[in-house]
Amino acid sequence: MRQEIRSLDLINLHAPQRFGLPPTHRAHCHNEFMRPLHTGFAVSVDLVVLTVVKGTLCALLFTRDSQPYQGRPALPGNFVAHDEDLASAAWRRLNAETGLSSTQVHLEQLASYGSIDRDPRGRVVTIGYLALLPSASIPRQKPSGAVARWNPVEPLLEEATALAFDHHKILTDGVERARAKLEYSSLAAEFCPPQFTIATLRRVYEAVWGTKVDPRNFHRKVTGTPGFVTPTSRSTGGERGRPARLYTKGPATSLHPPLLRR
Repeated sequence: MRQEIRSLDLINLHAPQRFGLPPTHRAHCHNEFMRPLHTGFAVSVDLVVLTVVKGTLCALLFTRDSQPYQGRPALPGNFVAHDEDLASAAWRRLNAETGLSSTQVHLEQLASYGSIDRDPRGRVVTIGYLALLPSASIPRQKPSGAVARWNPVEPLLEEATALAFDHHKILTDGVERARAKLEYSSLAAEFCPPQFTIATLRRVYEAVWGTKVDPRNFHRKVTGTPGFVTPTSRSTGGERGRPARLYTKGPATSLHPPLLRR
C-alpha cells in the first residue's frame, strides 16, 4: 500500500487520509510525503531557431567545444536552473545568442524528448522550443570568440548524424511544425521585417516549404485573407522595377481559408 501511495500521489500531503490508512500509520506517511524528491535526471531546453537568409531556410547552430560530441554542430540550449521555468530558460539562451527580446521573436514550445540514451553524460530530458527570427537577425558574438551561425536546413535534414545528441530529430520536428503552421496561421510574417512586400512574404513561404509559389495566386490569397496583412501608405521598388506596396503584419493569428502546400 505504501508503495502504491508514493507512486500515485507523491506530492499530495493529504494522500494518507485519501487512501484510508489507520491513524497510527499517518504520521509516518506524512514524513514520507514531505521528503524531498530526487528526480535522478536533469532538465534542459534546446532551441530550433529558424530564419530565411537569401531565400534559404536556415537554422542557428553552434559547434560544441567539449565532450560529448566535441566539434559537432548542435542546437543552442542550456540546462534549466532551479529558480527558472522552462520558457525563461529558453528565452535566456535565445537572448544570449541573438540579443533579441520577447517582443522581437516568436517562441513556442515544440515537444519533449526523453530517450534514456539521448545524452551520454546521464539522464537528461529536454524540452524543444521553436523560434522564428526576422531575416535581418545576426547571431551575437561571444566574449570567448565562439559564435552560432546560420546553416541551411535541407542538408541537415538529409543527414541523420549531422548534429549532436538527438538534435536531428528536434530540428526535423521544428521545421515540420513551421511548415505546417504556415498553412493555417500568420506565422510567416514573423520571418519578415516590420514592413514588407507581398513578394517578400511569398519568398518566406517558398523558403520554408521548399517549393515555388505562384505569385498571382499568392498575392490574391494573402490580400484577400482578412487580417493577414495590413497595407501601409508606403511603397518600394518591386521585382520588375514597378513600385510595390509595403504591408505590416495584420491582427489575425489564423488564416481562413488556409494556404495549403501542394
